[in-house]
Amino acid sequence: MILKRIVKGIRNPWLVVNYILGQRITRIIPDETFVKLEYRASIGRRLNLDSPQSFNEKLQWLKLFDRKQEYTQLADKYKVRKYIKGTIGEEYLIPLLGVYDSYDEIDFEALPNQFVLKPNHTSGDVYLCKDKSKIDYVELKKTVKKWMEIEYYWIHREWPYKNIKPEIICEKFMSETNIPPNDYKVVCFNGKARLVQVHMGRFTNHIQDTYDLEWNKIDMTWGFEISEHATCKKPKKLEKMIELSEQLAVNMCQVRIDWFIVEDNLYFGEITFFDGSGFTPIIPESYDYLLGSWINLPIETNN
Repeated sequence: MILKRIVKGIRNPWLVVNYILGQRITRIIPDETFVKLEYRASIGRRLNLDSPQSFNEKLQWLKLFDRKQEYTQLADKYKVRKYIKGTIGEEYLIPLLGVYDSYDEIDFEALPNQFVLKPNHTSGDVYLCKDKSKIDYVELKKTVKKWMEIEYYWIHREWPYKNIKPEIICEKFMSETNIPPNDYKVVCFNGKARLVQVHMGRFTNHIQDTYDLEWNKIDMTWGFEISEHATCKKPKKLEKMIELSEQLAVNMCQVRIDWFIVEDNLYFGEITFFDGSGFTPIIPESYDYLLGSWINLPIETNN
């Protein structure tokens, strides 16, 4: 295994660079230099910040130069709830069961048999409990401890995460079939919805399809394998999902709004500023540039 890694590193030195960028010592590297290196290692092209063209290039520009204070609240999976309540309404929030500063504060006896735990300050970390009697509390404590030690900003230099105070959120487990529902992600460009990602089988065989607003499937790979079937059924709440997403995306160059549908009710998931952190290859590459053409950057105001 080690020998194979060495051979891969010799054949592609940028794999070594990507590995080194994951080490703590690289925190001394300025943000701009860091994202240029990671972009080259992940996407295979030089990053052009003077005249960015592709979607992934423009996300790097936004990381570095679009740093509004309110983004910290919107990226915080707990504090964003207040924003959602004040903009589109509390009825779109998944019921909250608790918020904790540490694992030891969690009163598991008071929790229902099913629940979801996640940190407020990272991306992709979640513990799904379908049966409380089967919890391995020793392993869960280790997992939560690791969550709380993550300083997510330093991983890809996503500025909105830098000043979030780490907390643990406990939410109601939302499902009609005892498995997590599809995750609908509305991708907005300068306040307007353009695409909808559908993530299926997130905790088993994770696949992702992408659709336009007329629900035509787009033949592109964006981080996960696409499904083999022709289309995923158009959700009944699509129009409402788009309407609410555009309300939340107003005055933002690019943002993704995530949703779940349970028992015909629409629930907000999270707000994501940097899909794949701008380091996920979009295949075919032409779509990277098409999506990039939909983002109008205020570059002239920052010169």
